[in-house]
Amino acid sequence: MTEAIKQLFDDQAAQPELGSVRDAYSGRLFPTTQIHTFRNIDKLFPTRVVGRGDRQPRPLQYRPLPLADMTIETDQGDYDFYDYVSRNRVTALLVTKDEKVALEQYEYGNTPDTRWMSMSMVKSISTTLVGAAMQDGLITSLDDPLTKYLPSLKGGSYDRVTVRHLLQMTSGVHWDETHTDPNSERRQVLELQIAQKPGAILDYMASLPRVAEPGTHWNYSTGETHVVGELVRAATGEYLADYLSRKIWSRLGMESDATWWLEAKDGLEVAGSGLSATLRDYARFAHFIMNGGVIDGEAILPDWWVAEAGASRVINGQDLDYGFMWWPVHPPAGTNFAPGFSARGIFGQYMYINPTERIVIVVWSARAKPLGSEVILDNDFFNAVVKTIR
Repeated sequence: MTEAIKQLFDDQAAQPELGSVRDAYSGRLFPTTQIHTFRNIDKLFPTRVVGRGDRQPRPLQYRPLPLADMTIETDQGDYDFYDYVSRNRVTALLVTKDEKVALEQYEYGNTPDTRWMSMSMVKSISTTLVGAAMQDGLITSLDDPLTKYLPSLKGGSYDRVTVRHLLQMTSGVHWDETHTDPNSERRQVLELQIAQKPGAILDYMASLPRVAEPGTHWNYSTGETHVVGELVRAATGEYLADYLSRKIWSRLGMESDATWWLEAKDGLEVAGSGLSATLRDYARFAHFIMNGGVIDGEAILPDWWVAEAGASRVINGQDLDYGFMWWPVHPPAGTNFAPGFSARGIFGQYMYINPTERIVIVVWSARAKPLGSEVILDNDFFNAVVKTIR
């Protein structure tokens, strides 16, 4: 090997480059670049800090449990814990039982100080802010029309869409979520984010056609979550990062500030993506949800919120495993433990919460493609953990 080639390889190993956001969403990054990008997403766009406040970090208690020996039962056969971490390209993992850490593991150079992207996990955090605004009396009802808070949407496809429809993604407004298709609405919103023009995403959402009556059709839409962010901003008068910090983040004893992508410098947060936080702080947020949205005896959320947010529902006569941007997780047939629910993001990011069994699981991953690259379904892993330690 010539000295010049050796120096090239040494430089690449020492200073991995950030991938472009387009290539990241398309699943066109090699692992080293992808992982470096995922833990430095705050460098891709302007961000706003979600402040941890002055409170001392709330220490986590540890009680290791024998998860490494568990069996993960799937329709394709049985796997073990090592299969899940290795084959699903898991970069960090934390499991708690009764708010005590049963397992904490970091891979690919990640550490407890690493902040990692949420991708769509933050959708569940954004909708939680709607619950906080309801508890504060700033949003009066789930059945309020959106136009009560966002009058600029009057006369368009969001007429007659309620807060409930928005939280459930049943607005009836057209949307294609395909991350790898440059022509999809999802990628068009990414281009608007890259352009960094304040208000452009809401204008784009308002221009989309209605394809179904509100409340009759579910369609997964990151764009809907941006409208959630606009709703929270309009109702509270605060940016999402500031409201999240004041109501929740600064009061949970977080170890670190988080950061949140902005649609434009000094503009609104991208409510459907772009939060970056540490593994332990994601777990602390999950504990807050597991505990019904209560902090130090104060209800931050309505007492019915968590149960409703994580529940399945019926839409136009069809069962739907989707809550207020949380995904119900059902136990396998023949088991007798309670269901849970999860926040989830592309490339394998998860917060799984089971309030009845008092179990939380946080997973970071760097999978090859946005969807479908996992060898072992994450719900099978979550259910195996519950079965093992409950």
